[in-house]
Amino acid sequence: MKKKPATIKEIARRLKISPSTVSRALNDHPSIGLVTTMRVKKVAEELNYEPNQTAIFFKQRRTFTIGVILPSLSEPFFSSAISEIEKVAVEHEYTVLMGQSHDDAARELKILKTFRKHRVDGILMSLGKNTEDLSFIKMLADAEVPIVFFDCVPSIDGVNKVYSDLSTGMREAVQSFASLGHKNIALINGPRNLLASQERAAAYKKALKSENLEYSERYEVDTDLTEQGNIAAIDKLLTLSERPSAIVSFNDFVTLDVIKHVRQKGLVQKKDVFFISYANYPLWKYMENPPMGSIEQYPDKQARKAAEILFKHIGTTEGEQEPETVIFKSKLVLK
Repeated sequence: MKKKPATIKEIARRLKISPSTVSRALNDHPSIGLVTTMRVKKVAEELNYEPNQTAIFFKQRRTFTIGVILPSLSEPFFSSAISEIEKVAVEHEYTVLMGQSHDDAARELKILKTFRKHRVDGILMSLGKNTEDLSFIKMLADAEVPIVFFDCVPSIDGVNKVYSDLSTGMREAVQSFASLGHKNIALINGPRNLLASQERAAAYKKALKSENLEYSERYEVDTDLTEQGNIAAIDKLLTLSERPSAIVSFNDFVTLDVIKHVRQKGLVQKKDVFFISYANYPLWKYMENPPMGSIEQYPDKQARKAAEILFKHIGTTEGEQEPETVIFKSKLVLK
């Protein structure tokens, strides 16, 4: 038969002292003498005693876990982010529970409900590209579970969010293209419902204007971020009578797909067409012919700041901490 775990009462019986004395000794309470504390811990070790975490959590009203929901852990951007989140969690002696939404809104909601059921003390989240229903924010507020969004954040007020200002990198990208003499500069953007896509579009138009370049709707195309969608987007641009000579794309994965496609079309990158994208993934250093540049969004800084904000909110009542918005400026990195 499986042996039941030792209890505080069993240790107390063995030493002929009260359970409360055992409890205080195990927690190094100053009211218990050193000799008694050492005896209690010695017997606890002999009996393989382990604290009842459920009882501890119930007493402290914490589980010392946080939940993290990301679109995909395979992306270097989020791999960098989760590393920083775990560092902050370790500093606070917390455990991280992970969930991948894969940009599926239903899966995302299921993970959120699971986190709530398991009573995580807080949640860090980067919204999936298909998420439109934000009613879960109230669900978590009602359950007194703080949430902090980062990178892909909702376009509403009254929530904690950390993200990158995409306009600074876009302005630098368009300026770099213009300095090389490019006049037909296009944008391959992401899904229109994403706040990040809307920000890119607005920044693109503003950057063109600052360089005295005319905006044309035909040079702005969208992709659903799938390989097929990326290829369809670049094909729209390549079939124009005046095709663009320079393109800013939504992120590096989009750029990987379109670079491959233009090569298959017989075009030469950095000669027939130039690319700058967002994210600045480390993968470019392994390529012989990377794009002209990529825009750094600082996933590590975003994630660390978001985690720090979350831990400020954990254990506080609603309204005790004002919602925070932190913005990091993006920066063009030439390759």
